[in-house]
Amino acid sequence: MRARRDPSRSACASADHALASSLLLIGAMKALGKPGVVTITIAVAVLLLGGTCVATYNKLVRLDQAADAQWAQVENAYQRRADLVPNLVETVKGAAAFERETITAVTEARSRVGQLAVPKNVTNNAESFQQYQEAQDQLGGALSRLLVVAEAYPDLKATQNFRDLQAQLEGTENRIAVERMRYNETARDFETARASFPTMIVAGIFGGRFQEKQYFAAKAGSDVPPKVKF
Repeated sequence: MRARRDPSRSACASADHALASSLLLIGAMKALGKPGVVTITIAVAVLLLGGTCVATYNKLVRLDQAADAQWAQVENAYQRRADLVPNLVETVKGAAAFERETITAVTEARSRVGQLAVPKNVTNNAESFQQYQEAQDQLGGALSRLLVVAEAYPDLKATQNFRDLQAQLEGTENRIAVERMRYNETARDFETARASFPTMIVAGIFGGRFQEKQYFAAKAGSDVPPKVKF
């Protein structure tokens, strides 16, 4: 028959082990002396601080790359819209030849978007970001007016090519809104981490690497539908 283990003996053994470990630690500290203890303490502190800095830096890199990746999705959606414009304009010209002002506005806005030089760090550059958004908003506004004008032409609305282009354009506009929203979310996550303590210290040390992200803002008057008089 197996003997039962005495709990009191186990507790005493654990206490003895803890006491022995403490005595060994004290003995080691005495052997090292005060300078040695100070040196070890500093070394441990440096290692902990270094580990924290590395982890924080990697976190900022991850959030920064996530924002950049989402920005690329925004650009893809905008490019998709720009690619639809030439076919849409040509289709409308055939049925609404005298709506020159509206068609010209779309063509010129599309041209400005294509000619805009977008720097690599556009998300960190307030001026370039604003110029980019304004150019895209102008094209979006011109396209909205063109589609409203098209409502006055039943023959145009009945054209299969126009209906297909209109559906693609509407889908692209929805995608643009979604990608912009997602970009703003990733930019917000980056900015929240960047402004938090102690992450802000690491961000400050590498200030040129982790610059402030810009946000998309709603276009002024975007809640008011365009007015077109026939």
